[in-house]
Amino acid sequence: MRLLIGSAVILACLLQAACSMPNFRLPRLHKVAIQQGNVITQRMIDQLKPGLTREQVTFIMGEPISRNSFDDSRWDYLYSIEVPGEYLERKRLSIYFDGDIVTHFDGDYSPTAITAPDVPESISEPNEDKKG
Repeated sequence: MRLLIGSAVILACLLQAACSMPNFRLPRLHKVAIQQGNVITQRMIDQLKPGLTREQVTFIMGEPISRNSFDDSRWDYLYSIEVPGEYLERKRLSIYFDGDIVTHFDGDYSPTAITAPDVPESISEPNEDKKG
């Protein structure tokens, strides 16, 4: 009988302790981020401009993810990253050519605005001390 009462008291204490544990969570599974396509940085976009050749675009951006075998005037660069259950991001960039030269590009990226550096209104020459 004492063993039964002792076991019941220990069980009650354990249940009370388990219910009072704040923020107790089981460890979560690691979710792998899935990246696909071409990683495109803002620096790459800032280097793109009309007049570049296909070779220069390939040097800056890498090989496109798709080339139309019937009409090679457009190259597509796609990028997506997904962390399951958290977020999904998809970006697209299309570069258009006339012959071998870039005419324009569009998509989810845009070049940063280039600002001219501040130029002082007047430039004063340093004083030179002449020893004579």
